[in-house]
Amino acid sequence: MPTPRLISQPDDITAEWLSDIFQQAGLNGTVSGFTAKSIGTGQVGENVRFELTGSGDIPMTVVGKFPSTDPVSRQTGIDTSNYIREVHFYEHLQSRVSIQTPVVFFTGANNDTHDFVIMMEDLAPGEQGDQLGGCGYQQAHLAMTQLAHLHGPLWGDSSIVDELLISNRRNSADSIRELYTMVSPGFLARYGQRLTNDEKEMVQLVGDNLEAYISSYPGEQTLIHIDYRLDNMMFGGPYPLAVVDWQSPAFDCALGDVSYFMGTSIIEDERGKLEEELVRQYFNTLSAYNVSMNWDECWHYYRHYAPAGMIMAVIASMIVGETERGNDMFMVMAKRSAHMSRELDAIGAIRI
Repeated sequence: MPTPRLISQPDDITAEWLSDIFQQAGLNGTVSGFTAKSIGTGQVGENVRFELTGSGDIPMTVVGKFPSTDPVSRQTGIDTSNYIREVHFYEHLQSRVSIQTPVVFFTGANNDTHDFVIMMEDLAPGEQGDQLGGCGYQQAHLAMTQLAHLHGPLWGDSSIVDELLISNRRNSADSIRELYTMVSPGFLARYGQRLTNDEKEMVQLVGDNLEAYISSYPGEQTLIHIDYRLDNMMFGGPYPLAVVDWQSPAFDCALGDVSYFMGTSIIEDERGKLEEELVRQYFNTLSAYNVSMNWDECWHYYRHYAPAGMIMAVIASMIVGETERGNDMFMVMAKRSAHMSRELDAIGAIRI
């Protein structure tokens, strides 16, 4: 049968089109009707749950991902190629890694207009991680284990690098530093009253050392998620943990993802008690793959990348549409990451 056409707006979805995508995915059945409701709190994409009626072995519900309805966030998705990056991940890389992701029934993208759609398995009754509240040991343990299954299979495989879709971040130091320098004054102006003096100082210190932060890692790189945090994780439901939101994958040091999660997703008092055990869990799982990193290197670069969450908060908060929940989220990310960076002397590790 012909490939179903690209529909990138949820209001344009039809029962006939849903039937076609399921049949192309190998399911026998017909959709006769559906209801649609927006779900989640995505900053750049719009997620919609479709409850289906019909016959055969079609699922009862499915989730579609579409471009953001906010014009600022949508333009960010276009300017950063986030929409077509996510489609590229599901079409070309999902099958090559071992991390748990949702089953995808259909993907489509227009690389010129950046219109896209991803129709995927509904992970209900799983629950999204609590980015603001943070997580404890059990969820963090799952996250570290799954992260090793992302990094291990493609360790050192530079064939996945694509200038547009999977960039080598080692070569992007100048552009990231310029962007950080451009937006950090706006970040401090908007959030200054919510930041301590130590946190503001860390924003400046990281900016002063950002080129070395990005480009000084000499070891082998791998596919990384970049935004590996609780908002992009579904716990329970079909799987203990499934990871979503593959809009920003890149080729870089694996420990960036580890530090990013630990510095954004665990409250400060708990992280200090748990982090060495959790990072060792990650390292031990990763070591089952053919990787070239020892424990001392792992811990050093865990310290080195401690500012990852703060860097993301500074940049992302200034280039997506502003919301109350988004502001709270960026503050949690920045504060936790700044605290971790100071406690682990990240600047000292970067300068070595």
